[in-house]
Amino acid sequence: MERSSEIQRNAYLARLMAKCHNGMIKVVTGMRRCGKSYLLFKIFVDYLLEHGVQPQQIVQIVLDDDQFASLRNPLRLGEYIRARTEGGNTQYYVLIDEIQYCAKVENPDLPGDFITFYNVLNGLLRREQVDVYVTGSNSRMLSSDILTEFRGRGDQVHVRPLTFAEYYEAKQSSLDFEDAFAEYLTYGGLPRVCLYSSDEEKSLYLKNLFEEVYIKDIVQRNGLKSEEAIRDLMRVLASAIGSFTNPSRIEQTFKSRLNATYTSKTIFNHISLLKDSFLVEEARRYDVKGRRYIGANAKYYFTDTGLRNALLNFRQTEQTHLMENVLYNELLFRGYNVDVGIVEINERVSAAKNTRRQLEVDFVANKGNKKFYIQSALSLEPEEKSRQERRSLSRIDDSFKKIIVTKDRVKASLDESGFLICNVKDFLLDRNLLDGADYPS
Repeated sequence: MERSSEIQRNAYLARLMAKCHNGMIKVVTGMRRCGKSYLLFKIFVDYLLEHGVQPQQIVQIVLDDDQFASLRNPLRLGEYIRARTEGGNTQYYVLIDEIQYCAKVENPDLPGDFITFYNVLNGLLRREQVDVYVTGSNSRMLSSDILTEFRGRGDQVHVRPLTFAEYYEAKQSSLDFEDAFAEYLTYGGLPRVCLYSSDEEKSLYLKNLFEEVYIKDIVQRNGLKSEEAIRDLMRVLASAIGSFTNPSRIEQTFKSRLNATYTSKTIFNHISLLKDSFLVEEARRYDVKGRRYIGANAKYYFTDTGLRNALLNFRQTEQTHLMENVLYNELLFRGYNVDVGIVEINERVSAAKNTRRQLEVDFVANKGNKKFYIQSALSLEPEEKSRQERRSLSRIDDSFKKIIVTKDRVKASLDESGFLICNVKDFLLDRNLLDGADYPS
């Protein structure tokens, strides 16, 4: 393994700083091994100490560590925190890692009534001198319950694997852009991967992580009977990035290719589990002209391309689809809601006959009053390829910016149609190119 300086997560530190003392529970979510704990317990703690907070003001609890096993009982957790945060007007910071390890227990004074970590954390909200931060790896337990259980007093900070800009900054001393981008497409942005120097180390780490952490975690947490079905489903989704699919189509794939029975209903439920674990994300089809979602088809992208490639034993590492996946992840990091655009057109096929066709826009990205239409094109050569990438964009008649991102060596500029043509390096590294510096840096 390489020796490396600390990987900076400045965007997330800025988000945590902005939420300090806001009277809410800060919930740091994200897939396992994406750097949540390091962000909270190293980067954020260092920030607090550098700004005058004393060590005794920071209460750190790591619930997946056996030394804190007794605190998985929410009653004991509450007692421990209250004992550590007594001190008049002193400001305390309570940091709890992997909160989902905290169990639900019966109230000893009221049989049939149950106490959860939500009760403990809600109680802490009444103490103005206590600022609470927790991490968790399951969106069903955390994100979907925050508004109801915390009654609107939960505030989420969602952490993703390293963006390419973060990865490149960490690698700049040893790799130029081309090599760093190729490595990022192949091995992804999990922080630990960034620290390994050899391809063998990276590959082995990702394969072991998939088998020993993600698969086992999903199976055990959800009481599934078999690992094989969820593993095969992830491989099918991994093979299909960049392509539309749905549970019924996947069911047919299992029947025809794997000779296995896997109902569309079960597939739908299992995809939900993968999304809840932050391993995959869904981009729905959006009719640009009709301004509505259409059909059941969707595209599924992996939160980390390295894990996706490890699933397939690094055999399907086509740059076209991987670059598309990276751009999708980048847009989510920047706070955009992202769909796949569909543009319906009438096309004459003969002198007497028209037909309706659907053209695709890789991404329709929305944030507030901003909207962008984005095409991902590994290359715009030859000319026919260039015309093909422009075709759907040229049929959209609104005034929102239309962008083609390519790996070709081009200087960012507007073409004769007003489309912004830019190199993927500029798109990923120049924050002002897309929407200005309007997200934390």
